[in-house]
Amino acid sequence: MEKTQILLAQKDFNKLKNEIKKAKEEKKEIIFFSEDDELNRKVIEKLNINILLLTLNQRKDFQKQRNSGFNQVMAKTMKKKGIILGINLDELIEEKSPKRKSEIIARIKQNINLCNKNKIKMKFITQNEKNERNIYDLRALGIVLEMPTWMTKQF
Repeated sequence: MEKTQILLAQKDFNKLKNEIKKAKEEKKEIIFFSEDDELNRKVIEKLNINILLLTLNQRKDFQKQRNSGFNQVMAKTMKKKGIILGINLDELIEEKSPKRKSEIIARIKQNINLCNKNKIKMKFITQNEKNERNIYDLRALGIVLEMPTWMTKQF
């Protein structure tokens, strides 16, 4: 029996808590998605989700570091709770500007390095059906993005 997935993008923490409880009763895999870094951190610390999906295309980088919305504090919490970090494949495929696409790729690579250090699993997530790729394409993309082999084997 395969788990169905549910994508939650709620901004209100209390409503989100109720939606997660309902989804857990239905035995669904919960993917949480938000552009608010504080809410992301609060959710991974307090709620029981399966995958945290980060958006990387609307971020502004810091002066000496990329702003990927993911840090070592979140990584340690995610490792402890067994949460997978999701990579939004839609925003990578649909981005038209080469400069913006290269920024997204750089942020993904930064997240890969952090996940590799903390042994956190990563997964490519698509919402748009036309952007879905087969397992071999995803593995090849993972290798190009310098994912370690233990990470690419799970796709």
